[in-house]
Amino acid sequence: MMTLFVEYIAQAFLIVVGLVVLALLVLAIIDRLQTHDAIRRNYPVIGRFRHIFSALGEFFRQYFFAMDREELPFNRAQRDWVNHAADGGSNTLAFGSTRNLNVPGTPIFVNAPFPPLDDQYASTEPLLIGPGARHPYYAPSFFNISGMSYGALSKPAVRALARGAKKAGIWMNTGEGGVSPYHLEGGCDIVFQIGTAKYGVRNPDGTLNDDKLRDVARHDAIKMFELKLAQGAKPGKGGILPGEKVTDEIAEIRGILPGQSSLSPNRHPEIASYDDLLDMIAHIREVTGKPVGIKTVASDSAPVEEFFALVNQRGPDSAPDFITIDGGEGGTGASPMPLMDLVGMSIRESLLMVSDIRDRAGLKDRIRLIASGKLINPGDVAWALAAGADFVTSARGFMFSLGCIQALKCNKNTCPTGITTHDPRFQKGLVVEVKEDRVARYATNIIKEVETIAHSVGVAEPRQMRRRHVRLMGDDGQSRPMHEIFPRSNENQTMP
Repeated sequence: MMTLFVEYIAQAFLIVVGLVVLALLVLAIIDRLQTHDAIRRNYPVIGRFRHIFSALGEFFRQYFFAMDREELPFNRAQRDWVNHAADGGSNTLAFGSTRNLNVPGTPIFVNAPFPPLDDQYASTEPLLIGPGARHPYYAPSFFNISGMSYGALSKPAVRALARGAKKAGIWMNTGEGGVSPYHLEGGCDIVFQIGTAKYGVRNPDGTLNDDKLRDVARHDAIKMFELKLAQGAKPGKGGILPGEKVTDEIAEIRGILPGQSSLSPNRHPEIASYDDLLDMIAHIREVTGKPVGIKTVASDSAPVEEFFALVNQRGPDSAPDFITIDGGEGGTGASPMPLMDLVGMSIRESLLMVSDIRDRAGLKDRIRLIASGKLINPGDVAWALAAGADFVTSARGFMFSLGCIQALKCNKNTCPTGITTHDPRFQKGLVVEVKEDRVARYATNIIKEVETIAHSVGVAEPRQMRRRHVRLMGDDGQSRPMHEIFPRSNENQTMP
């Protein structure tokens, strides 16, 4: 009996070996005959491992080889901070910082010798946006959710963000994909973004439909409108939504055809000058009765100066109520690499430039500045407020709070965490009731720790921070005060 069993095992083994050899032979013939891959043609079968290892390399680097501060676009230390904050756990560390403070441009906050006492420590007050609008907005938080469209994001992701925003008392930007029932059900304050394709408020030919615009503005939850001119990851190019993500529901919300890739124009066809832009801002504000701003990417001072000069020429009432500055390092689900890597100034430079020009034009109290672009940790947010921002918005920080693992599959329908996919199999992993609390805790902890930094530098609340409260590391290993490197005429040099 044992001998018969051994014979069966031996035969099965030979069959398996034979099948493996046959499969390798078939692959070798295929590789030798194909013409598009020289490595596989010259090294049949073995050459396939190069592609496999290249595909797996990003995952091995993320989990095994990259140090905590090395990985891009966001390193492990940044992601871990978000995860700890979203979990509600402790973000205290032992044995010293792992950050290399000698990297040029690193901000170092200047602690005050006699900071305010705990009972002198105040939270940030709501800030008025759009004083000339029929329905101005008192924004309660300096930290909010940046534009991410339903379509680029999944249904459970949008629901979790909207509910979490309500719990944290922050606003949520719809992104250019229009407002969905899942935005509204959360009960949070909403900024409706109007992209170049006018999704949600468009005519069939892509022009703006005033009746749809009025209908959107009737929602009490929608507090402001943002006219998107450019996005950090793809300035000069419109949005891209792959056809596999355009479901019947998303097509109906956006006003497009289901199952077909949705490509936005690279700019608003009816806006060809700054005069046209100010006319469009005034038109949307008149139709909706709510504050209207723009989102753009800065690359040179001359156009910004021209824009603010025109605002002053036409009068402050013509001004946008806010300007969102997205850095060239901003993110998106799908963008051509040259635009993502090489076009547009970093927020670390453009925010300072735009803030200075706005203030010199005497429009500081009229136009609010919103900073966006890889600002996901307390130090990033505190730096932006000190540099001149009135608000900071984050997209990828909130994606991490939802459970994003930086799998870099946003442009496909295979996101393993269910955040950027419409595949029900993957969406099951995103439990809204759990993730909404993570979203709220992340926002709350960011605000709390930015207030802690403000307290440390000697001011009562974050918007009182100025450039003199920050030092920037230089190439020579010495830090210098930011207000000396980037001076501004209205910077009060005395401590408050």
